[in-house]
Amino acid sequence: MSLRSELGRVKGLGSAKQGLGHWRVQRLTAVALVPLALWFVTALMSLIGAPHAAVVAWISQPHITVLMLALVIALFWHLQLGLQTVLEDYVHAPWLQIITQLGVRGFAVLGALAAIVSILKISVGVN
Repeated sequence: MSLRSELGRVKGLGSAKQGLGHWRVQRLTAVALVPLALWFVTALMSLIGAPHAAVVAWISQPHITVLMLALVIALFWHLQLGLQTVLEDYVHAPWLQIITQLGVRGFAVLGALAAIVSILKISVGVN
């Protein structure tokens, strides 16, 4: 038998006050990905069979570069948020959760950086 009240027993075990923000950002990135993905697939379909120089010239247009960067950022951010939720729900060992969360975040950051650098290299014509 404990002398602690009901509130005392659960205090500190509740919400970390970040669930709503996480949920909102996940939905925002999902909504952003719909038109960006549709645009990207449509654009790629129009470039089928185009020579390399034409594709490079297309990516080098400033508005295309911005849209590509927005797609990459939204995609990797959404990926990280979704995998974080899955890991929080299904990985129960604290040490394993920390390692997998760090791995997912590291992968997301490195993947996004690699894609951003690649897009910018093509856009400015650096070999």
